[in-house]
Parts: sequence; structure tokens; C-alpha cells
Amino acid sequence: MSLDNLNRKRIIKNIFVIIAFTLVLILALALANKDRAGYTTTRETGIEYENAKVLAVTEDNSQADPDTEGVLRGSTELKVKILTGRYKGDICFVTNYFSALYNVDVKAGDTVCVRIDTTGDGIYTCSIYNYNRVPLIIGLVVLFFLALAIIGGFQGVKAFAGLAYTVLCIFGLLLPLTLKGVSPIPLTCCIIFFTSAVCFYLIGGICKKTIAAALGCFSGVLIAALLAQIAAGIGGISTFQMDEAEALLLLKSTTAIKLRGLFTSGILIAAMGAVMDIAMSIASALEEVHNINPERDAKELFKSGMNIGRDAMGTMANTLVLAYVGSALNMCVLIYSYGVGFRQLLCTDFVAIEIIRAVAGSVGIFCAVPCVSLIAALLYTRKNKGR
Repeated sequence: MSLDNLNRKRIIKNIFVIIAFTLVLILALALANKDRAGYTTTRETGIEYENAKVLAVTEDNSQADPDTEGVLRGSTELKVKILTGRYKGDICFVTNYFSALYNVDVKAGDTVCVRIDTTGDGIYTCSIYNYNRVPLIIGLVVLFFLALAIIGGFQGVKAFAGLAYTVLCIFGLLLPLTLKGVSPIPLTCCIIFFTSAVCFYLIGGICKKTIAAALGCFSGVLIAALLAQIAAGIGGISTFQMDEAEALLLLKSTTAIKLRGLFTSGILIAAMGAVMDIAMSIASALEEVHNINPERDAKELFKSGMNIGRDAMGTMANTLVLAYVGSALNMCVLIYSYGVGFRQLLCTDFVAIEIIRAVAGSVGIFCAVPCVSLIAALLYTRKNKGR
């Protein structure tokens, strides 16, 4: 068979597999979001969020507060024109209030997001909700895609597709199914296995490298979940000790959500990216080592994988730990300012939660190294043994 025919068959197979993955995702999204609740609006009642343009600032009663680093206090009177929705084209006069925690400072010509509360047929009130951040978010996503495409080429485009697939699975499957009462930990493990398989397939197709990376990644994530569960059980940590516990308890009164597994599920999702990174790096490196010297046995390949992994462990652990510290920096500043003692600090729910997250995720990274090395070594030397 000629090389062109082989390439043509490979392309057709890849297209078929991608279409199959897409159809499965569409079907799963449709089933998971079948009964999703949403805002109910009628002609007489409802709450809507639409875009509006500031035509003019008719009155300015605001001033900078030196006690809060120049944050505005007071209010402004705005003349706005609604740009979207059923009230499109209407002109409204809105009072925009300022405080230390709510500060949407706009001027004539700006576009804002407004909240419209309908209380009767054609009767409504309009208030400033927030900045219109939709163009910013879209611009950042486009910039991210262009950076991947320009620097990474076609591989970068496939990586972006894999990321989009993962995000759709998390927001379109994990969240609605969790609200319907599906146990979060098994559900998260299934989604991680499925999405990692799709991502690795898009990057390298079905080959020994991607199989080793996918299985090693899943093994590392499972180990992280197991450690998190054990540590949380010993330390008495669960979703009920987290900042969002009160709101989630209120949500539980109207849905079938199971709260206890959400803590571990969050750790799995947070660790997934770093584990995938190191898993593919080791699998790719071992493939190169094997191609250079195909006569190396499984033991030697495993040692090479461990040596490569040890160099990456430190930086990957730093990546995960620093990501957690960065996300909790404001709370760290508050705790430090209170002069909390060391013993009290370690017994605090917040600190215990962040430490369990960081350690469990890092251990998952560490354990992914021998898992990927072992699986890749066995796969690459299997043919040699048979021969």
C-alpha cells in the first residue's frame, strides 16, 4: 500500500473518531441539561440582563475616598439606552451607586450590563449591574487561541480543541449532573478519563505514547483523589467547612446535590492539567529514547523515565502549590495580619483545606511519573520481547 493511501486512511479514521467524540458529547450535553432550570420571564414579570449604552452622565455626586485608596463613594445619574432584549431602544435614567465593594465607574459612550426587573406589562426598572465584560472575555480567548496557533502550529490548534472539549464536559456535564444528585467523585473521575483520552488523541492520535500518557495521567489523578479522601477524613474536612458551604446548603434544599464529594472533585480537576502535562512530557521523552535505541529493555526505559520525571517534579509541584497560594492570597494576607499563632493557623479550616489540596495534587503529579514510565516502558518493549 502506498504512503498516500496510508495517509488518506489515517486522515479518514481521525475524522471519523473526532465526529464520534463530538456526537457523544452533544448527546451527553443534551441529556444532562434536559431539565435545567433557568430564569422564567413573562410579559408581566421577570429579571433580565441586557447591554446598554451610557448616553450621558447627567449628574455626578461621587468623590474619591482617601481611606480606600481613592475608591469612589456616592453616586452618579446616568442616561442609558438599552441595546438588547425586548426593551431594545428604550431610554432610561439610572442612579449608579458607588461603594467600596461595588464600584462600576462609567462615562458617556461606555457599554454596561444592566439588570431589568419587570413588574408589570411594560413596567420595569433598570439598574447598573456591572461592566460589559463580554468583549474582553472573547478577546482574551481569541488571543489565547492565536498564541497557541502561531507558536504551536496545528498541534496548538488541536490542544485548544482539547481544552474546549474539557471545558464543555466540566460545565455541561459535571455541573448539571452534580445538581441532579450524581455522586461527584465517580462522575469527576469518568469525565477526567474521557476528556484526557480525547485531549491525548487530538495531540498524538492512538499510539503507544498517548496510551501511556492517558493511563499514567488517570493513575496519578486517582492517587491524588485517594490521598485527598483519606486526609480529609482524618482531618474532618469536607465541603461543609468551605466558604461556599452556606450557599450550597441552601441549594441542597431545592436540588438533589451531594455535597461531601465536591471537595475531592475540585482537587481532581485542579490537578488534572498538571498531571496531563507531566504525563505527556515523560511519554514523549521515552518515545524519543526508544526510537534512538530500540534495543533498550523495559528496565532501562523505566529508569530513563524516572530520571526525566525527577527533573520535572520540583517545578510541577511548585506550579500547583503556587497556584493554590495565589488563588488564596487575599485570605493569606488577612490571616497574617491577625497575628494568628502557628498551632491555631494549622487547625484553621481554610489552611487545612489549602494544604490538603496542594499536597494531594502534588503527590498525584509525583505518582504519575512512575506510572507513565512503567506503562510506556512495557508498551515500547513489548514488540521487542515478542520478536
